[in-house]
Amino acid sequence: MLVVIDLVLMLIDLTISLFNALVRTVVRPRLKPIDGELCLITGAGGGLGRLFALEFAKEGAEVVLWDCNAEENEKTAKLVRELGIKAHTYTVDVSKRETIYQTAERVRLEVGNVTMLVNNAGVVAGQRFLDCPDALLERTLLVNCHALFWMTKAFLPHMKATNHGHIVTVASTLGLFTTACVEDYCASKFGAVGFHESLTHTLLADGVNGVKTTLVCPYIVNTGMFAGCQIREELRGLIPPLDPLVCVQRSMQAILGDETMVCIPSIMNIAFLSRALLPWEANVATYRFMGGDKCMYAFIKAKQQQQQSVVANGHANGYVKKTG
Repeated sequence: MLVVIDLVLMLIDLTISLFNALVRTVVRPRLKPIDGELCLITGAGGGLGRLFALEFAKEGAEVVLWDCNAEENEKTAKLVRELGIKAHTYTVDVSKRETIYQTAERVRLEVGNVTMLVNNAGVVAGQRFLDCPDALLERTLLVNCHALFWMTKAFLPHMKATNHGHIVTVASTLGLFTTACVEDYCASKFGAVGFHESLTHTLLADGVNGVKTTLVCPYIVNTGMFAGCQIREELRGLIPPLDPLVCVQRSMQAILGDETMVCIPSIMNIAFLSRALLPWEANVATYRFMGGDKCMYAFIKAKQQQQQSVVANGHANGYVKKTG
């Protein structure tokens, strides 16, 4: 009898959640205030990280900026301070676990307890799997996936203790479905999505309802990270690379609205569903039609040319810069 009651309650919850999801597509959800929160953003030296820092600052949150490039990180801090908001910079390589833990302790002592964590840092090797040095493959996993473990272990305990906080994982649509020639990147982003979703379930199961989570899965963002990547020419206008600011602003709407997941643009939800529902052969046929099966070819070629140019310039100046 108990299982029947639980089944009925589950169906009621399911109906309510579907109704709420429908309402959110029509009515803009109420956004929570975050003035006075302490927000830490990884990969803050440029791209989406810099834009996230500025958007959080506009909402009144004090920001802690982590990046491996100290000069670019300071540029972000300068822009934040021009808005009248405090910014604290730390030079951190998030591929190194102990560096994360040590710097996290410095942040606690020097600034305070982080209440919002935006795991944004990401890298891509840009080489075919069999041609890619092992060190670059490992770095992709360390930065895009493993760093999430250490960052969360460093800052979640205080959030749980106070039942207050927000953890944001900037993953990718390539953490929901795959394409060719980015095996390491897809593996790292699938890992990021799996980690984030499991963490969310854990918080709910433990009754920690004050710590929110948001998973951000954007399509290709026009930051240069995937320069050259392109689908079929006739369809590029339908799904163009995302404007970075548009991507971050939609992400902020999801974060401040306590949305648990957002795909950007929304049409990417269709690709996610098709991967789950259609046979493998049907997905392959769809990929081929859209040009998605070889969309990374031009990207890899562009990366190779970039690396050759770096090596050539290095020789011209009497040295060769190592990239691995």
